[in-house]
Amino acid sequence: MSKTYVVVAETKDGKLRQVSLEALHAAVSAKNEGDELVAILLGHNISEASADLTRYVEGKVLIMDHPDLNSYQAEVYFAAFTQALDALSTQPQFIFLGHTAIGRDLGPQIAAHLGVGQISDITSMDKNGDDVVFTRPLYAGKAFEKRKLSSEGGIVTIRPNNITPASSVSSPGIVVPLDFAQPDSLQTVLKDVVRKISGKVDLTEAKIVVSGGRGVKSADGFKVLEELADALQGAVGASRGACDAGYCDYALQIGQTGKVVTPEIYIACGISGAIQHLAGMSQSRVIIAINKDPEAPIFKVADYGIVGDLFEVVPLLTEQFKKVLA
Repeated sequence: MSKTYVVVAETKDGKLRQVSLEALHAAVSAKNEGDELVAILLGHNISEASADLTRYVEGKVLIMDHPDLNSYQAEVYFAAFTQALDALSTQPQFIFLGHTAIGRDLGPQIAAHLGVGQISDITSMDKNGDDVVFTRPLYAGKAFEKRKLSSEGGIVTIRPNNITPASSVSSPGIVVPLDFAQPDSLQTVLKDVVRKISGKVDLTEAKIVVSGGRGVKSADGFKVLEELADALQGAVGASRGACDAGYCDYALQIGQTGKVVTPEIYIACGISGAIQHLAGMSQSRVIIAINKDPEAPIFKVADYGIVGDLFEVVPLLTEQFKKVLA
């Protein structure tokens, strides 16, 4: 008997997020031949993103485009998603989301509504027959556990930059527009969205992250990091210490109480390497540390280390990268 696999796609600034393609690849890898794959996209003015999404889905692409879905609201998005589920003939076996702010909030609501389990923050998966085994990190990446869902299926959230993105398909998917009915009563109402940080590259999905700690010394000190990040088309991050000191906004914080990133290259500048920070970046493919203290704990996890003043080293790196990349 065929089963239905659903992927909840996300957009940012009207464009499809990279983690949505990674979730699509996970869904394709999990399903069997003959199973149905359906993508759901909620938002407003998402025609470009929906057209892009059809390039990666051979099945249906359910689109709900409405002004009330312009920004994420827990109650509104949950109502929209349940309405989209009603358009399906059967309850889905698996529902895949990105392990993003939206996925972490929406996933448990869906799991409770459907009465199924959830596996969060997976970094890899293996299929053995009909069984799909998911791997997720524990204890700040010091250990890993393998889990699988029951026969009833469940919810899976994907950590960005860990699963290979989906490839384009030979037969583009079919867009199915759906009407959205606003819930009768809402406990919360979104009045406005204030963005303090509008980075060029999403921090959680960036391939290269240049991060600063207390060693950056001031808000102006982050300018040299921004120049290096721009040269590498990467994103700027920060340790909690730098955020607490007021050098940058908490939106840049990486660590146990901040964002978790898995870039291909992580450049830590003036970061000591506290356990709290390592929890958010220790799974990076390559870690490069720049610090004046040769005994800094960050060097124990770094693949490459530079002992020196970041205000001397980083501008030199920026200059050389610009020459090479030119």
